[in-house]
Amino acid sequence: MSDDAVTRAQEAAAAAQAEAARLQTEAQEAVRRAQEAAAAAQAAADAAAAAPSGPAPAASPDAPKGPLDADEVARIRSGYGFQGAALQLGALMNGEPLPDVQVRIPLAMLNRHGLIAGATGTGKTRTLQALTEQLSANGVAVFAADIKGDLSGVASPGAANPKLAARTAAIGQDWSPAAFPVEFFSLGGVGTGVPIRATVSGFGPLLLAKALGLNDTQESSLTLVFHYAEQHGLALADLADLRAVLQWLAGDEGKADLADLGGIAPATIGVILRELIGFADGGADAFFGEPEIDTREFLRTAPDGRGVISLLEVPGVADRPQLYSTFLMWLLADLFNDLPEVGDADKPKLVFFFDEAHLLFSDASKDFLDQVVRTVRLIRSKGVGIVFVTQTPKDVPGEVLGQLGSRVQHQLRAFTPDDAKALRATVQTYPKSAYDLESVLTTLGIGEAVITVMNESGAPTPVAWTRLRAPQALMSPTPSAQMEAAVAASDLQAKYGTALDRETASEILTARMNTAAEAARAAKQAADDAKAQAAEQKRAAAQAKADEVQRRRDEREDEADRKRAEREAKDRQRAEKAAATARQRQLQTGARVLGQVLNNRATRSVLNDVIGGIFGTRRRR
Repeated sequence: MSDDAVTRAQEAAAAAQAEAARLQTEAQEAVRRAQEAAAAAQAAADAAAAAPSGPAPAASPDAPKGPLDADEVARIRSGYGFQGAALQLGALMNGEPLPDVQVRIPLAMLNRHGLIAGATGTGKTRTLQALTEQLSANGVAVFAADIKGDLSGVASPGAANPKLAARTAAIGQDWSPAAFPVEFFSLGGVGTGVPIRATVSGFGPLLLAKALGLNDTQESSLTLVFHYAEQHGLALADLADLRAVLQWLAGDEGKADLADLGGIAPATIGVILRELIGFADGGADAFFGEPEIDTREFLRTAPDGRGVISLLEVPGVADRPQLYSTFLMWLLADLFNDLPEVGDADKPKLVFFFDEAHLLFSDASKDFLDQVVRTVRLIRSKGVGIVFVTQTPKDVPGEVLGQLGSRVQHQLRAFTPDDAKALRATVQTYPKSAYDLESVLTTLGIGEAVITVMNESGAPTPVAWTRLRAPQALMSPTPSAQMEAAVAASDLQAKYGTALDRETASEILTARMNTAAEAARAAKQAADDAKAQAAEQKRAAAQAKADEVQRRRDEREDEADRKRAEREAKDRQRAEKAAATARQRQLQTGARVLGQVLNNRATRSVLNDVIGGIFGTRRRR
């Protein structure tokens, strides 16, 4: 496992541990508050029982009932009394709601961006929903990510109940159920919604490097790879295309191209490839491809003039936080590049809610942060407002916070020294007010917030402890069957629902590699054939030489046999001659001896006796 992967795993484990500790602390705090409420109720009951009978004296109508005096209440009433169109946020709280002191935000100032912050369970999503509904009603398109899945209720009318009626009446809200025009989207078709896809080239190396968790060196190398693909006409539509380019550069065929790029080590190519494969295996393959969404689809209005609310359904975002955050950043960057300058308009074209904003900035490189700051600073002139939604302002870098004009701060919790330090830092960023903000921010009820916005002149409004309006639409998920029917009936589903697969880098480089492989095979075959032919020629020459050697050997052997035969014949002749000579000599010797014997007197006498005995002619005497 790489060091980066180990670090990310350790950070994830630490984050999970911190989240578990926070949830435990929240549970303990809830128990404490319940106990305090029970004690207060008991004390009130005891006091009521002990109080004398009879009507209580009436309080002075001008007597302050909360932390603000009458002058401060009047200042807040005046500070939020805008002349132009404005969204209703809620009623001022001063011990109890003051329905005649409405806290609002100018519609024209929503492209100056904002922040909705607060601990889990304090009402951020409901605030987001209420703002979304009012923006739509005012003809402003909205884009928001549905992290928890319950924001989809904006497509269905809300349900009345006594508790809701009492709350809305207390803040002067004329509540009625309403549904709003919604278009459901999904990342690459994962979940319910029209698929949002981006090409890899459109996504860009900077955002992709953040999604892959690359370091600065690897990010620079990835930028060069994108440059190479563009220069060589290699379209990067999906992750397979980028893998193909990387594999080409890392292979034998692309060595020369890699050398021309300069500054990219083959090991770096290998690291990027490994991260890319893991990224794809995690499900990101579905998010890249064609047709690429035209981000101007998010600026539409319904036939009745209301702005269309584009909801990105992102189930399981915790499994892919880097992809989610960088994909939303790509949407903003694409809008920034495509939209014309409009200057200061009466209302924005689009308000973009960036929920779970801390995911965007986690482990972000300096280049990435610079791009975010640049986009936030300049996109307002294109008529786009951004509202970051997160748990605490410290989740958003100071360079970004400095660009935000409005703030809705729900309850903050301070259970650790770091939390307390962050709370004090948050308090210091508010305009001067009559509130003890350290106390107020930690005691806000659910659906309450401390608010300051940018007024029509661009100055901050007075800080106002506000009980927020209730959404008019359903505050729970729209039934899945209704969502699926809406997606199936959408014109955008017909336009973007089916993925395209044209000839891009993967096909081009695969063809090149196949051609190169075929040429290599042909060259190898030719080399093998030439080698075989040379070997055959060499074998034939060797055989001919061997045959010649054998022939000469046979000739020498034949000559030797002939000479041997001649020698043997001569030897036989000599032997026969010698034998004949020996026999002649023997005969001569025998004849001579015989003659000598026969001529001997004794021999003749013996012979005569023998012969005579044989033939009966021996003389008898």
